[in-house]
Amino acid sequence: MSEALWIKIVGTLPAVLWVAFAVTVYLTLRTTLIQRMVPRLTAVRALGIEVELAAELLDRAQEESRAPVPPAAKRTALGRLEHAAEVLQGGKVLWVDDHPERNSALIELFRKAGMEIDLARSTEEATRLFRRRSYDVLISDMMRDGDRRAGIELLRKLDQYRVDTPVLIYAGHFDPERGVDRRIFAATTVPVELVHYVIDLMERSRLGPL
Repeated sequence: MSEALWIKIVGTLPAVLWVAFAVTVYLTLRTTLIQRMVPRLTAVRALGIEVELAAELLDRAQEESRAPVPPAAKRTALGRLEHAAEVLQGGKVLWVDDHPERNSALIELFRKAGMEIDLARSTEEATRLFRRRSYDVLISDMMRDGDRRAGIELLRKLDQYRVDTPVLIYAGHFDPERGVDRRIFAATTVPVELVHYVIDLMERSRLGPL
């Protein structure tokens, strides 16, 4: 073999070695890269499905509540749900209503978002639950079994046991002009507004005391 040919071969060695090194690194890290990328891609795909499902559930909630919801308000609520996924994950909600079936779409929506929802049909049942475990949010109606003061009684029970869980009133009939209890963070009859309030309270809960 001629000297010139040897010189050419030696000159190409660095490039060959770099290619071999790159191939070795790729083969070594390929499994790790796939393990990291697949969950992310799956999550992105699942997110699209979840957003679509959330839209369907909000439509159902609107029908259940009979509260008109402008399309823009629905889009805003869906956007917040998408960006608040980590905030809502693992959040604990106590929902007090003697007719939970009327809230089935919203209950399913929050559960799909990763929240834990405990249901109570009475103040007594709710009291047993919040004395056993802590909650990030308490959602309540105002009138149960014909008792217009059922919601207020629940607030007094929270005072009695020194439970500081913030309260959202979700009821068909609520008159703020009659006075708003200090424990009530907000009151609404509109599903998308309840979604916003739950996200607001969960953001506060995650931030902790300032």
